[in-house]
Amino acid sequence: MSRFTCTVFSVRLPVILLGLMLLVGSVFTASAQVRVDIAFKRKLYVLYEPIIATVTINNLSGQPLLLEDSGRHRWFGFDIERADGRLVPPNNPDYALAPAAVGAGEKLTRAVNITPLFPLRDFGLYRVKATVYVASLGRHFSSPPLGVEITEGRPIWQEVAGVPGTEGGKPELRTITLLTHKLSRSTRLYARIEDKESGKIFAMHQLGTFLTFGRPDVMLDARNEIHILQNSAPKHFIYTHLGLQGEVLAQQSYMEVGSRPALVKQAGGSVAVQGGRPYVPGEEAQAEAAADKVGERPVPLPPQ
Repeated sequence: MSRFTCTVFSVRLPVILLGLMLLVGSVFTASAQVRVDIAFKRKLYVLYEPIIATVTINNLSGQPLLLEDSGRHRWFGFDIERADGRLVPPNNPDYALAPAAVGAGEKLTRAVNITPLFPLRDFGLYRVKATVYVASLGRHFSSPPLGVEITEGRPIWQEVAGVPGTEGGKPELRTITLLTHKLSRSTRLYARIEDKESGKIFAMHQLGTFLTFGRPDVMLDARNEIHILQNSAPKHFIYTHLGLQGEVLAQQSYMEVGSRPALVKQAGGSVAVQGGRPYVPGEEAQAEAAADKVGERPVPLPPQ
């Protein structure tokens, strides 16, 4: 009896192994038809900051594919879960995109800001996965999950300002906050504009690098628009002009040449940068490269 049982087992074992191999092989082949990858520029973000997910869809099916919604299936979307495994539902479950065609062997890359799409309002770690549904193959294809972490940052300045044009009724207010956020190699300055009463966030702008041994110059003009001058590097400054709806009205880099740049209020309540010299970032490196090319040519004198 035991011999018979062992004989049966010895016959069935290769069959079971073969079945498992075929099953794994079929799953690998199916998932290899379309490869989806997701990438972020960094792992750490400030609350409400735009989080740009770059998604690449690689068509390895050997045939052209039309990516489009089909019935209850959206052809493109994200799955996001917290560190404890709880799913984060999208703000709009009917989020949809126009159809897209991907030729055989070709790639399609999309950059999507997931901040307005999901309620990512809690600090901590989130795992993000991009998912693509291919109707002609009847399958979903997902990227490996990638983690991003959301933090508050350190508030260093705050002001509440009224929106012009709301006289005669309840004033519409904006809370303007400047925050710093330390990354691995630099510290960044952020500006957040919000209506705290309604809970609406109008903007969360990263303004660039910031030297933390000083404080940024901040002024509001006659229309309560925000003017910020930050020290971004030794003798280098960034000026930013923001509107109360969160729009970036102007941004310019300055270099300390002769005098240190500073914000000044002018007649009529406008604000301007006084001192320093405007420049385009990178122009010094271009000038040095050009100087290397000219070799022994005499350096031209500056205009009188």
